[in-house]
Amino acid sequence: MKHIETDVLVIGWGKAGKSLARTLGSLGHSVVMVEASDQMYGGTCINVACVPTKALVHQAELRRTADSAATWFRSAVHTRDSLTAKLRARNHAMLAEVDAVTLVDGSARFVGPREVEVSAGEDRLRVSGRTVVINTGTVPARPDLPGVESPRVHDSTTLQHVDPLPRSLVVVGGGFIGLEFAGMFARFGSKVTLLNSADRLLPREDDDVAHAVAAALADAGVEVRNGVRATGFLEHGSGVSVQYDGGLLDAEAVLLATGRRPSTEALELAVAGIAVDERGFIVVDEQLRTSAEGVFAVGDVNGGPQFTYISYDDHRIVLDQLVAGGTRRTTDRVAVPTTTFLTPPLSRVGLSETQAREQGLDVHVVAKAVADIAAMPRPKIVGETHGLIKFVIDASTGLIIGATLFCIDSQELINLVALAIRAGVPAANLCDGIWTHPSSTEAFNEVLAALPR
Repeated sequence: MKHIETDVLVIGWGKAGKSLARTLGSLGHSVVMVEASDQMYGGTCINVACVPTKALVHQAELRRTADSAATWFRSAVHTRDSLTAKLRARNHAMLAEVDAVTLVDGSARFVGPREVEVSAGEDRLRVSGRTVVINTGTVPARPDLPGVESPRVHDSTTLQHVDPLPRSLVVVGGGFIGLEFAGMFARFGSKVTLLNSADRLLPREDDDVAHAVAAALADAGVEVRNGVRATGFLEHGSGVSVQYDGGLLDAEAVLLATGRRPSTEALELAVAGIAVDERGFIVVDEQLRTSAEGVFAVGDVNGGPQFTYISYDDHRIVLDQLVAGGTRRTTDRVAVPTTTFLTPPLSRVGLSETQAREQGLDVHVVAKAVADIAAMPRPKIVGETHGLIKFVIDASTGLIIGATLFCIDSQELINLVALAIRAGVPAANLCDGIWTHPSSTEAFNEVLAALPR
């Protein structure tokens, strides 16, 4: 059996892994990149998650009522597939063109400390690295329920290629993935019912935010049933019956949006002395070091926030240890923004009003419905006036400690707010800013004007 020794062995082609491989390879370090699937070059984000789902959300928003739902959806899936194919090919080329990087297709399992065996069909290859980086990500979790293996019961990956478009869809789970897909498929033309186990949508958000999101989904045609849990699925000739505590619901398809689990089963981590937590995520310290010397875990597989930009920052932390001072840590992260791509997108950073008050902080809170913001004409121009903009301000300093932006362009605006928090820029500076017109940023002039001066 052939054996390769390398400076750095990267297992999994996610954002952190590919960024480390390219940078270290360009610096002259020998790197071996192992990826189990040729459909995952570039990682989860560009192939089955962030990019393709947001492409589908965009195509759903473009559909007019008169457009054939099934035809439009099939065309949207084709557009999605063309995009991911181009990105996948480009990601492969970005590493293939670096001479110091060796690309290996196959499934890796540990056979010793910092050594794996890679299998591809009947072929076997041993690879050992002075440093090993695990970047295998996560996969959709499926609850252990009767009938869950039915082909009509999908996860967030398989539903993207459902054919034909289901005329009726039940979404199980009221988390961010469930909300995104519910709104998307309703706009494609499906009759969508969302089963949410909590008493209301977004229980961790402020009441006014949750109500605004619920109103937008209702206007899109999504029926939400709160306080219910699915208990099983029964396939029949034309669809599937969803059993839940309180009734039975028939649909042509089901989406299980019930979280994600680490993709680690095939790795045999225990052989290398790599510890995992009770959920199977790899345990790491503030510098992403595992319990095994010389082994790092980056991206979703380490149980941290499951965002591509967090994975990219993970690569910075590991790179700093390998080629620089080794001072970067996960605890350096401040005011990390998030966006859920509803229509319009819901973006958050810092503390919510509820969290601030629970901590006993003295705060000023300003909020305004997007439809009522006169200084923000862009939502009216593009025909999307759902939502609200809300800021939580420290009463003594005037500094922003949190914001929720549920509005058109919020995925961009939230980055500006996050930067203001990190840089200690007072809310008054955003209020008095000179912003382009017509833009969504202009909302800051009006919403923050309600703060006491």
